[in-house]
Amino acid sequence: MLRAKFAWLALWGLAGLGACATDADMAPAWEVPGTEVPTNFPAPVYPAALNPPTHEAFALGRTLFYDPLLSRTGDVSCGSCHQQQVAFAHQDHHFSHGVDNLLGTRNAPALQNLRWRAEFMWDGGAKHIETMPLAPITNPVEMDETLENVLRKLNADAGYQQRFEQVYGSRPITSQQLLKALAQFTASLTSSNSRYDHYARQEKGGELTGPEVRGLAIMRQKCSTCHAGELFTDETYRNNGLDRSFWADSGRAHITGRPQDVGRFKVPSLRNVALTPPYMHDGRFRTLREVLDHYDSGMVESGTLDVQLRRSGAGPGISLTENEKTDLLAFLQTLTDTEFLHDKRLAESR
Repeated sequence: MLRAKFAWLALWGLAGLGACATDADMAPAWEVPGTEVPTNFPAPVYPAALNPPTHEAFALGRTLFYDPLLSRTGDVSCGSCHQQQVAFAHQDHHFSHGVDNLLGTRNAPALQNLRWRAEFMWDGGAKHIETMPLAPITNPVEMDETLENVLRKLNADAGYQQRFEQVYGSRPITSQQLLKALAQFTASLTSSNSRYDHYARQEKGGELTGPEVRGLAIMRQKCSTCHAGELFTDETYRNNGLDRSFWADSGRAHITGRPQDVGRFKVPSLRNVALTPPYMHDGRFRTLREVLDHYDSGMVESGTLDVQLRRSGAGPGISLTENEKTDLLAFLQTLTDTEFLHDKRLAESR
């Protein structure tokens, strides 16, 4: 495939990867994932040069991502709610279970292509990929831990002491080291090899069917204002007509305090969307067909409803015929990236 390589990164083969990656596999016989900029992608917000990937640092970040030690009870890891087989979302969960089996308040978003994001979470409360983990770690219904306690536990572990020193050259383990190590893994989660990508890059395996091509055209005509570009999101916050009032969750306004942000949530990427139900910030829709029906005829008016969704002389929404919905559903399937979902380098170590 055509790729733009970072000049400082050597090429490695993928030989020797077993059915499940282990720390022993973390040797210079493979390429650290996510260090390539796909030719159909824009430049990343978080370029690799800001946290240069190494095999040791990536392996450390991967171990931390799957380690429940980061939670108060030792039962919940980042990987508990972000599962690889569904693009690092939480399969069939409206809300994820945190410590003491407590439920969160929002649907766990897919973790993919994070290098290209300047803000994170449904409300943009996290402003940097390196500080993003602090939100779930300290949330009382997710991991319910403090950064101080996490560092205490890591520094009490001889294995972690040795691995952090190998990567960063000093002891004790610091918060900066912890967050950079986690970002080594989360920044690697690049999904760019779907059938659509092969089609867009004119590569082998990129043939689309008639309904899929028609669905792409409808997507670009009627949905690309929000789901823009090759990342299929413009990274904005919008009210898409879910409710008339937002007393339960004010969305972006929870962060900004501005009335005009009430009911606005981050526009999610459509990549791997067929695998990440339920949908919306509260997981209210179980199928993509329900989502399309909502946009066609299910929206409700509110004070901050996005201007792009207002129709003159009719209620809010995006007009979609039954045939258009069928073609859109066909196209959305082409955004599934099976290589990403089964990349053994991203799997939990055993």
